[in-house]
Amino acid sequence: MRYLFFVLLTGLFVSYIPTTLSEDLKTGSTKPITEKLTEKKSASELLYDKMNLAAILKFEAFSQALEGYRLLHPKKDNILTVIDFTLPSTDKRMVVLDMKHEKVLFHTIVSHGKNSGEKFAKSFSNKHGSYQSSLGFYETQNTYQGGNGYSLVLNGLEKGINDQAKARAVVVHGADYCSESMIKATGRLGRSYGCPALPRAVTKPIINTIKGGTLLYIYAENKDYMAQTKVLSSVSKRGMLARSEDLKDTDKHLY
Repeated sequence: MRYLFFVLLTGLFVSYIPTTLSEDLKTGSTKPITEKLTEKKSASELLYDKMNLAAILKFEAFSQALEGYRLLHPKKDNILTVIDFTLPSTDKRMVVLDMKHEKVLFHTIVSHGKNSGEKFAKSFSNKHGSYQSSLGFYETQNTYQGGNGYSLVLNGLEKGINDQAKARAVVVHGADYCSESMIKATGRLGRSYGCPALPRAVTKPIINTIKGGTLLYIYAENKDYMAQTKVLSSVSKRGMLARSEDLKDTDKHLY
């Protein structure tokens, strides 16, 4: 009797085995029903996570800035600045990173050029009189006292994209129109003639932190820029960073 009961119970159990499991048993597969795949993160992703940047900076903006940082070998390599022009001017779009200690130093609002757009920067130019912002990589240089107060000279490193920055007097400076009060009054920041203008309160500390040969990258999801830039295209085409000895700089512009 007990034997008959055992046979019936076994038959009932086997009839409820999932089809996929039965097939696996037939073929000798030991694959688990649920399988978690873990992907190995890149060095850029690991650094991004370590610096806790997810809440303040898009990974793509950070990744592109980091590629340029590794390729261009800035004179002063402890600081990297990223401006994300995919964000509205009401958001904090500038991030200053301490690459040595792997931490965020500043996170602030920043203005774009008046002809680049209203709340969003959508159009970019390297031309004189355009009053538009220019994308790409810049080297920070010397400071001076000008019409906008304490200012920082920017040297555009990408020929045809931003290499007219110095001639156009595109510099980092403070401005009253770059303020939270302006956002409250108008729904956006005021705009510059193409300069990345900052709130007065943080202008001096930021300039003193990034001056003297650090790298600044202005990012946007812009197809024209990606089609023209040699800094980032060399990475995507070759799958590796270009060697520094390949860079020819005859006019203080790396490209």
